[in-house]
Amino acid sequence: MNPAHLHLVLNHFPRIGLAVGLGLLAVAIAVKKDELKRASLVVLFLAALITIATYLTGNAAQAALENRTDLSQAAIRTHEGAAFWGFVFIEITGFMAWLGLWYFRIVRGAANWNIAAVFVLGIVTFSVMTRASNLGGEIRHPEIQSEQEGAPPDVRNVPDIARSIGLFVRGHSWVWPACKTLHLIGLSLLLTVVLMVDLRLLGMAKKFSFAALYQLLPLGILGFGMNLVTGMVFFIASPEQYVKNASFHWKIAFVILAGTNALYFILMEEPWAVGPGDDAPGFAKLAAVSAIFLWVGVLFFGHMLPFLGNAF
Repeated sequence: MNPAHLHLVLNHFPRIGLAVGLGLLAVAIAVKKDELKRASLVVLFLAALITIATYLTGNAAQAALENRTDLSQAAIRTHEGAAFWGFVFIEITGFMAWLGLWYFRIVRGAANWNIAAVFVLGIVTFSVMTRASNLGGEIRHPEIQSEQEGAPPDVRNVPDIARSIGLFVRGHSWVWPACKTLHLIGLSLLLTVVLMVDLRLLGMAKKFSFAALYQLLPLGILGFGMNLVTGMVFFIASPEQYVKNASFHWKIAFVILAGTNALYFILMEEPWAVGPGDDAPGFAKLAAVSAIFLWVGVLFFGHMLPFLGNAF
């Protein structure tokens, strides 16, 4: 299965995840059940994670179709632009969902402002992603296009924010090294927090409780956000370096698995029971080892892009 095939498999999951998450959240708000709100935030966070792979593999699908004369390149470009905005909105929604989960763990309850923000963002995101999905369907099925919409515009007149960003990055020599610097700073923040929390569960620095070190997690999320934004800048600027790069595929797989692994530390009670001087239970240690392995995998495959994947 190549990345283009994978895109066809994945492209329904973000919208389905959004629909399920929003449905759960609407019910939770109506019945005023915090645990149901928490479950909906988990679903929305996972939908944001899977969207990373969905969007990135979409570029591989676009590359496979760019020379097809029987398909509308304007329709492809329009879908690409809509998908970019869908990606942006769902990642913001996913971040707010994670923030809600973090707040839930800290104060043992849902924050009304966060739930309202996630719900509104989710509705906007769902509408944006529905449009992107419909535009994607029109690439191979122009018969579903409404008569009012008419034929797709000429490709030269299709606005494409992602391609505009790519042109800006390639046209200004300072942007790439600046983003690379921010990327490394974000990675340092992320790995520092990951190692401090996970090594504590493995028996180091026992004078600190897990809950005390967990207060550093927002710094780790800040680092992850910096990496996500700058990484997307790299990808948008030069997608051909990544879409057929096996190292990049493995890196993204490890990122998604590591993000999923992080849910254990925010949802489960075992690590939170680890106080000063306590030894962590076996499953918590396994989760910690898994987290370190996954993030080291992200680091390894990121550094191997030029060597195993022949990029740059």
